[in-house]
Amino acid sequence: MPYIITNECQQCGTCVAGCESQAVQEGPDKNSIIITICVECGICIENCPFQAIAFEEEAAAVPSV
Repeated sequence: MPYIITNECQQCGTCVAGCESQAVQEGPDKNSIIITICVECGICIENCPFQAIAFEEEAAAVPSV
């Protein structure tokens, strides 16, 4: 189950800097995770101060406001 970065992303860079597989990339509006490179270690989730990273299925279950 891949991780995704939600709209809560503030592009602080902690997920990019902490990603050992370099799967997290900076984007124009929010960062993103390249799922073919991601090893699902969870370091990005632990490092994110905005709780903007989740498993794809968990993020889909949260109702949008």
